[in-house]
Amino acid sequence: MFVKVCGLATTADIDVAVEAGADAVGLVISGTSVRGLEREHAARLAAHAPAGVLSVLVVNDTPAVRAAELARELGVGALQLHGGHYGAEDFAAAALVFPRLWRATSLKERPDTRVGAHGEEVLLLDSPRAGSGARWDLSLLDSARPEGTWLLAGGLAPENVAAAIAQARPWGVDVSSGVESAPGVKDPDRIRAFVAAAKAAA
Repeated sequence: MFVKVCGLATTADIDVAVEAGADAVGLVISGTSVRGLEREHAARLAAHAPAGVLSVLVVNDTPAVRAAELARELGVGALQLHGGHYGAEDFAAAALVFPRLWRATSLKERPDTRVGAHGEEVLLLDSPRAGSGARWDLSLLDSARPEGTWLLAGGLAPENVAAAIAQARPWGVDVSSGVESAPGVKDPDRIRAFVAAAKAAA
């Protein structure tokens, strides 16, 4: 089970996630998120992520090509374009600058749930209110479950991730607010518990 811990803000956060066994760490650059980082801060965190752990730049309000340029400048491993407002044309333009793209959306957007439909290598299905910690109705996946390399996100926490994996059967999971003690503040014990529960559920 692939596990991404997102919205990390410090090198200590990264260290805990890596030691817990996370496969990827997410760094957010956004003007609307409590987890948003300044470019220089994100660059330091990206450089801190060790080899073998994928660093993912997450954006939701940056034009796709500029986001791809940022991903290249920061030296991250992948770029996550988050939101249904990024269309196939955005992905095509971004891929010319930075080829490793993830597509994140919610079923509320009525997206194409075929992994790779926009040229992305990973699809992430989130709550309609990304970053809110709100759970969503996983039974909606009964008629729209992707196949292949896709991550489940939205409202996941150490207490419910095993049940969510059993129901949704994703390739991987993504967590942010579910491992926090306060908005934007990661809790080391909850990170460890989440990764352990997700890996055990697989």
